[in-house]
Amino acid sequence: MSYNRSNIGSGSMNVGSDRFEFGRTYVVRPTGTHEATIVWLHGIGETGSSWSQFLEPLPLPNVKWICPTAPTRPITLFGGHHSTAWFNVEELSENATDDVEGLDASAAHIANMLSNERDDIKLGVAGFSMGAAMALYSATCRVIGQYRNGNRYPINLSVAVALSGWLPCSRIVRSRVNASQDAARRAASLPVLVCHGLVDDVVEHKHGEKTAEILRSSGFQNIMFYTYNGLGHYTIPQEMYDVCSWLVRQMGINGNAT
Repeated sequence: MSYNRSNIGSGSMNVGSDRFEFGRTYVVRPTGTHEATIVWLHGIGETGSSWSQFLEPLPLPNVKWICPTAPTRPITLFGGHHSTAWFNVEELSENATDDVEGLDASAAHIANMLSNERDDIKLGVAGFSMGAAMALYSATCRVIGQYRNGNRYPINLSVAVALSGWLPCSRIVRSRVNASQDAARRAASLPVLVCHGLVDDVVEHKHGEKTAEILRSSGFQNIMFYTYNGLGHYTIPQEMYDVCSWLVRQMGINGNAT
């Protein structure tokens, strides 16, 4: 399993099953009026710096990007090899066991960073590959109103963006959303963008399709699914242009991508 935007090593470390130490956070500050803050989550084996330099020149001058670094932990999929990762992965399949502890710890870390923003700032989560999975998990926590461990989810997300990823805990999303009228209302109003390359040989295109299908059937009414012919497990300028244009429309912010 290889990642095109790989950059292993950040100084973070695994400190046990009940506690995680996150690595360095990189921040790209807006060059214009601060209107929105988006946490961008890297893929497995990367660090926050892998994407902060990539996001800086995007035509979104009023967006502040926060690029945290995941803890370093053993990954079952890699035979126990340690890597930066938001949660443990056994395999990419619907039958795999979800690392709820790791997912909740990372989702709480992301929410805590966004909770420091001003009340008038619009908030979003986005990511690539495992980072995309983490962004989607955070979105479902927002909709349901709590983490899987039962603790309250504390912030109001305006958007979620997932590139080349998948939906963790997909088997229970529909039932959790349908169990609450408030959750169903939040699902209907939260904009979600899912993008995937048609020839992705790491996280196959079918995982993106399945993600969009599950979210739609769970009541996420404002969801877009973009497919890119010839795109593997990486991003391209057209995809990022589409992301920027979508963010401008959905968040109601000023930008040069229209």
